[in-house]
Amino acid sequence: MKLLQILILSFAVSVTAQTKVGTIDIDFVLAQMPEILDVQKKVEEYGKTLDSDLSKKMGNYQSLVNEYAKNDPSYTAEQRKTMQDSIIGVEGDINKFRQNATQLIGLKRDEELQPLYTKIGASLEKVAQAEGYTQVMERSNILVYIDNRFDLTLAVLKDMGIEVKEEE
Repeated sequence: MKLLQILILSFAVSVTAQTKVGTIDIDFVLAQMPEILDVQKKVEEYGKTLDSDLSKKMGNYQSLVNEYAKNDPSYTAEQRKTMQDSIIGVEGDINKFRQNATQLIGLKRDEELQPLYTKIGASLEKVAQAEGYTQVMERSNILVYIDNRFDLTLAVLKDMGIEVKEEE
């Protein structure tokens, strides 16, 4: 039994000795990439397109409300009900559009960032293999302690050919 415990302990020590864990700050890497400006521009343009569509919907809504207010006294009960239903329908469309627009912008941002994440991933894999890391965690506020000697962020940036200016 003691022999088995000693074997298990020595195996655990050897496995631990072979593990090298590093970190990377992906958000910092993204912020340093020149391509991020193009991504931001495309997302802003897409947002402007959505804003233009929303403005058209708001204009349609306002014209319906104005028409209803102007002609209300001359409407029959059925016409009044039809116009009210139309206005309520357009209000619903506007609310759905606003909700969906936020999601659509997020999807567009993710779509545009995907090639950058792929580039970072390839560079990270290259650096981690070259330096013998077995695991790399994303650097975040959740980590309690990080030894900066094992942070691969700058090595990945260097591998991608991006120079980071030192803070004074």
